Amino acid sequence: MAHEQRDVDLGRRWLLHAAAIGALVGVGAQAATPFAKAEIAAAPTDLSPDAALKKLVDGNQRATTGKLTSIERDLAILREHTVNKQEPFAAVLSCADSRVPVEMIFDQTIGDIFVTRVAGNIVTPEIIASLEYGVAVLGVETLLVLGHSNCGAVKAAMKAEEVPGQISTLYPHLRHAVQQAGGSLEKAIETNAKIQAELLRTSSTVIRAAVETRKLKVESGVYDLASGKVTIS
Repeated sequence: MAHEQRDVDLGRRWLLHAAAIGALVGVGAQAATPFAKAEIAAAPTDLSPDAALKKLVDGNQRATTGKLTSIERDLAILREHTVNKQEPFAAVLSCADSRVPVEMIFDQTIGDIFVTRVAGNIVTPEIIASLEYGVAVLGVETLLVLGHSNCGAVKAAMKAEEVPGQISTLYPHLRHAVQQAGGSLEKAIETNAKIQAELLRTSSTVIRAAVETRKLKVESGVYDLASGKVTIS
């Protein structure tokens, strides 16, 4: 009976989440007339979406080989360029896990990456709103949903055990990936990143428009905690 009640509770939470996403999209649809006419912000650099993604991958390669170039630039760039404005070339939705330092992983410095973080790197209305700002106002050229190996949020969703507080509210967001993974944690992590990336492409009119006009590339990937390597999936 307790298991059945938990399923009912999770189902209700999932419906509430879906309603929240729908409300966000609905508001976007209602406001589409004035907002749709607005131009997506011009890119702060001359990078193409493909080149922006390559810049992240190249930075990760430097990070895995210990040849970082960003650290020595941090303070100078902070003082000279980022006090009054920011000009990131990429946005990353990552897990809140403390072992996933996004700028360090990609060997980038202050002001280079617009980062949003939440356990399980899941898409919520708040995450969509934040990333829409990165796309429409800051003009980022690539958006990466980054999962990571041994993700505690995905692992907890696979077990679906009772947990304290509101931790279990993450489960519905991760359920589809868990169901498709066949019991494999690694598969669930990779699948979840792909699902969340697709949700961004389809749930946001701003992100969808930028992708359709080839001003933005939305991809997913997984960061390996042991090797430090990011695999774009």
